[in-house]
Amino acid sequence: MKTYFEKDLDHDWVVIDAEGQTVGRLATQIAQVLRGKHKPTFSPHQGGGDFVVVVNAEKVVFTGAKLDQKIYTRYSGYQGGLKKISARDMLAKHPDRVIRRAVWGMLPKHRLGRRLLRRLKVYAGATHPHQAQQPRPLEVG
Repeated sequence: MKTYFEKDLDHDWVVIDAEGQTVGRLATQIAQVLRGKHKPTFSPHQGGGDFVVVVNAEKVVFTGAKLDQKIYTRYSGYQGGLKKISARDMLAKHPDRVIRRAVWGMLPKHRLGRRLLRRLKVYAGATHPHQAQQPRPLEVG
């Protein structure tokens, strides 16, 4: 008995339109494609997933009162260095970070997770510079 390990990992490119999509539901779909769970050769210790290009990140939707009640925090490590920003302000200033942080919450927190997150490309508008890779559209929702 021999265990089969996929050696030739091919990474396709996928483009996702985030317009009108709920942040959490969109992030779960992105995380599955990044990890490669949609492929029959999925292995949890290998990064066999695809590159994901997300466009129209500024048009994502929060459900309920999350737009005003959800708070994003970051800490510098110094006393008094806790920064807080609401979801409404984060979406207005940095819409790409909203999706990136939601996807990071669904990936493993080690070397493989950080490598997978580098394959995520998020753009606020409808255009992206990855046309040469010929990404295929992925229907979400």
